[in-house]
Amino acid sequence: MHAPQARLPRCERRESPDHLDSFHTRRPLPVWQYLGWLMASLITLWCAFPRTAAGAELTECRDMLIRGEYQACIRAAHEAITAKRYGETWPVLKVKAQMATGQYEAALQAVEAGIERYSWSVRLRWVGHEAALKSGQLKLAETRLTEVADLVKRFSWRYTDAEELVILGEIDEMNGVDAREVLSNRYEKAQQRNRLSREPWLAIGELALDKNDAAFAAETFTAGLKQFPDDPDMHFGLARALAASNSPDATAAITASLMVNAQHVPSLLFQIDRLISSEEYDKALELISQIRRVNPHQPEAWAYLAVIAHFTNDPRGEAAARDHALDRWSNNPHVDHIIGRKLSQHYRFKEGAAYQRRALSIDPKFIPARRQLAQDLLRLGDEDEGWQVVQQAHEQDAYNVQTFNLLELQDELSGFATLEDESFLLRMERIEAQLYGDEVLELLNRAKTTLSEKYGLTLKDRVTVEVFPEQDDFAVRTFGMPAVSGYLGVCFGKVITANSPASRRENPSNWEAVLWHEFCHVVTLELTRNRIPRWLSEGISVYEEVQAHATWGQKMDPRSRQHILDGGLTPLGQLSSAFMNPKSGWHMNFAYFESAMAVDFLVQNYGLESVRNVLSDLKAGLPINVALDRRCAAIAKLELDFDEFAKQQANSLAPELDWSKPELDVILAEDNDALEVWVREHPNNFVGLIALSTKQIEEAEWEAAETTLKKLISLYRGYEGGDNAYEKLAHVYRELNRPSDERQTLEQFASISSEAVATNHRLIELQTADADWTELARTARRLQGVDPLLRSAHAAAAVAAERLDNPASAVTSLTRLILLEPDDPAEAHYRLAHALYSIGRLSEAKRHTLQALEEAPRYRDAHRLLLQIVQAETDTEVAAATQVLSAINTSVGIQLDPSRRPEAPPLPDTPE
Repeated sequence: MHAPQARLPRCERRESPDHLDSFHTRRPLPVWQYLGWLMASLITLWCAFPRTAAGAELTECRDMLIRGEYQACIRAAHEAITAKRYGETWPVLKVKAQMATGQYEAALQAVEAGIERYSWSVRLRWVGHEAALKSGQLKLAETRLTEVADLVKRFSWRYTDAEELVILGEIDEMNGVDAREVLSNRYEKAQQRNRLSREPWLAIGELALDKNDAAFAAETFTAGLKQFPDDPDMHFGLARALAASNSPDATAAITASLMVNAQHVPSLLFQIDRLISSEEYDKALELISQIRRVNPHQPEAWAYLAVIAHFTNDPRGEAAARDHALDRWSNNPHVDHIIGRKLSQHYRFKEGAAYQRRALSIDPKFIPARRQLAQDLLRLGDEDEGWQVVQQAHEQDAYNVQTFNLLELQDELSGFATLEDESFLLRMERIEAQLYGDEVLELLNRAKTTLSEKYGLTLKDRVTVEVFPEQDDFAVRTFGMPAVSGYLGVCFGKVITANSPASRRENPSNWEAVLWHEFCHVVTLELTRNRIPRWLSEGISVYEEVQAHATWGQKMDPRSRQHILDGGLTPLGQLSSAFMNPKSGWHMNFAYFESAMAVDFLVQNYGLESVRNVLSDLKAGLPINVALDRRCAAIAKLELDFDEFAKQQANSLAPELDWSKPELDVILAEDNDALEVWVREHPNNFVGLIALSTKQIEEAEWEAAETTLKKLISLYRGYEGGDNAYEKLAHVYRELNRPSDERQTLEQFASISSEAVATNHRLIELQTADADWTELARTARRLQGVDPLLRSAHAAAAVAAERLDNPASAVTSLTRLILLEPDDPAEAHYRLAHALYSIGRLSEAKRHTLQALEEAPRYRDAHRLLLQIVQAETDTEVAAATQVLSAINTSVGIQLDPSRRPEAPPLPDTPE
């Protein structure tokens, strides 16, 4: 679900409000004001002209600032100012370089000196406002803004260059001016005024990021980089825009930024943020030290230091780092917002929400904290307050895409069905809830019983589970933004969100395995108070999938095997980082697989009790490596032993196969029989056998293909990749008209794969032809575990139930089939009516019989069934009436023959 306004509406422009009317529409200006305007314009042109010596030096000084040569920039600007060179840009550059290096008091002095000479300068007052904030002089900061407003009010004709329009736009944003007006009346006008100025590009991109319009931001920064290819701020803006959708390109953008300016603090902070997300705290600390060498007072660096202290169970260090972050600007809401946001990213939502409340107590208008607080509350399951805060955030900023999408989602959720018991509150789309909601609750309760007992957890609170048929709705609920793909489900602790099978029709997955996996996160997060590293949490969940069902979870396959043997494992102590910046989707999946293998290694070598003890230590606040050292072994030994364990697992995969990779193109190019000859010389080569079977099938050599494929299966029974031998062999048997062999092969494949939709569809056909109703019921149930929205699955389950004389199950399956609008609704209603009649639910049977006749008025079987139902209803009513009358008469002592109708009592004598 996307907001209808996916980006800031650059094309729709409003009429200029009164205070922005062009001076052309006002009364004529006095001559002296025209002369003043002309003089200011000439001075501006003179200062900006690039060919003069002074202009060249100014450009060089500006480039020093951009490249991070801050001290050189300060010296050059100081020399120019001392030499009385004209232009407000000199003190502006000096102040910016001083602030970049934490010289806030010196920056304030430079501002004062600059204003003495350039009393009309809004640029100096604007950087003076920032310097005053960072030095903690809030009254002075407010004074600078007031001075800007006064100057613009009195001399609006003067402040029309690009940088000044950007400053006015940023002030408008602070004052809550409509974002579209800021965009069109300030930033786009600034772009038109001076295409060679970088500030409008940066301001537009920043505005888009503030509104969570990452696509527009990326477009803006990409275009800006064409004009300013060596601008670190442009590269940094692009990295932020791509961070959620394209991690490799975001990393490349940050690298490019730091190539230009190795001391670019925003880019270093970006890297620190990502390192903390991947739990690489030592590397993050190195970068924090690097920033502090540039600016020892940088508040965001101290905020990240507080985050690391929190994650390493150092509450005193956390408090001290926060105090340092606020020691100059005590009312800086960004500090608590950053700390809380990072805690929430590590599932510490309660602590994260507390920090956002602190940020809002400092500045109630600080919208980023309100938005984050809303997300935290929703993820904690505190929905009443959470949705209220979402509404408040939207009222503060109606153009933010994230809050808009959340409010739209709230409307969607209001139409969901709610199923609940003492352990779970389940929300699903209404039709889906009727189709498989009961099975979802049953599975969740089974997972709770199994996993809570296994890990020693008593879960008292109810867990909320929301299943979304639209992938964008899931993404908005989970991440705050649509178009985030690659996730089947997410657990926040007491809240689980999941994609329903409706959103996975083209790439189906087993929804039962997904929910089992996510509920396991509930257990591990609860046991550790959300203090579990990602690799261990994901590893236990995948491990427990396999323990619950042999076909669930991830297994070793040829690519994983080769990756391990090629040294592709991430060291155990850094395994969480594998989830942060994977090279591809496959590498992300391998991170899950490696984590599960690591848990299997720990359980096999140290026992499940040791893993449970590690979870207890994490709950107490111990770092993961310390907990592993206490309960298992030192991390260095574990990493060596795990590497050996993983390679043993890889080598044990189909050990009789030859895993070497021949150059098939060369072999196939020789002659038509070259592949057969090569395979005879290398009879167990996996790649060769796969290629040969494909060639034999293409050339309709069915008997030869059967031999090749049966050999492949004997050498590697567990292979379920897209080119697996089972489905190929079943195809061969179908061509040879050997349905019994085809069915046996497909049943073997279904026993090892939890997501074989096509295989189960074909099995339904074969088992129906064989009248094997017991296996048909099993196949239908297996298919529903992948996609319960398939009519064929419910139709097969209904047939099996009818043939097995199980009318109650038939009622369930036929009711669900009707919800999915079958091709022959009359027959479906008739069969459902028949099943209902069989178990004595006459009124429902009558209703569905009438619905069958409504669809097909001449449906004779339905007419006969209706007569039977009416007769049964009559007999039931007579029997019920007789029973009631008998009970009444018995109570007054009258015995009746139930086979005879009672005679009317005699009339009383008529009085004289």
